[in-house]
Amino acid sequence: MTALTGKVAIVTGAARGIGQGIAWALASAGAAVVVADQAEGTATVAQIQAQGGQGFWVRADVACEAEVAALVAAAVGTYGRLDIVVNNAGVVAVQTVEESSVEDWDRVMAVNVRSIFLTTRQALPHLRAVGGGAVLNIASVSSFVAQQGTPAYCASKGAVLMLTKALALDYGRQRIRFNCLCPGITDTPMLRDHLRHAEDPAAQLARRLERVPAGELLLPADLGRAAVFLCSDEAQGITGTSLVVDGGYTACAEFAV
Repeated sequence: MTALTGKVAIVTGAARGIGQGIAWALASAGAAVVVADQAEGTATVAQIQAQGGQGFWVRADVACEAEVAALVAAAVGTYGRLDIVVNNAGVVAVQTVEESSVEDWDRVMAVNVRSIFLTTRQALPHLRAVGGGAVLNIASVSSFVAQQGTPAYCASKGAVLMLTKALALDYGRQRIRFNCLCPGITDTPMLRDHLRHAEDPAAQLARRLERVPAGELLLPADLGRAAVFLCSDEAQGITGTSLVVDGGYTACAEFAV
């Protein structure tokens, strides 16, 4: 028996990047995984099934209440229960405040923050029904320190951290745990999209990695392993907190190789 045998999980934004890595890791640990994404999620599901796991893809805009309700209903309707929700879906806008429209700002907040409100509200009755569960919100090192040119993203990830703490307080007595996973510089399509705004993306990435004591990019699988732990019974007693997986990036004020 593996750590999540018999559990059912929803992972949002799981068609690629960190969400995909987490979906694969949860499935490897025994969970049936519902892959939620507006993008095509069949590749994620194919890998889950290739390794002997269970899963399917639901196309869903997690900022839309009706689509989130349909997502949760599909998971419970198929597998009869829900134990884990991983709120990974996220977007970044590489824009200063002056460059951003109201619509740009609202979209980042909707996908990165409102989605957690929506999935949590829909999932809570089902988590109660199985005697408790785990909700893991993917925040960021930007929950603690800012980066230039992404004020909406930084604000949203700070909000994710505090929302997680508030939810942990409200639902702890119901044995529903809420935690944050805070990735550092991870090799994902979102990172590559962010870097393309630089004049020299390769040089920009190299400069960023100079500030990481481990000296290398994280991989989605690194976050996947951490997610399995936080979503498993091994993490009972851990709620309302954050696990930073960043190669040491936020550990130092100064660092030189």
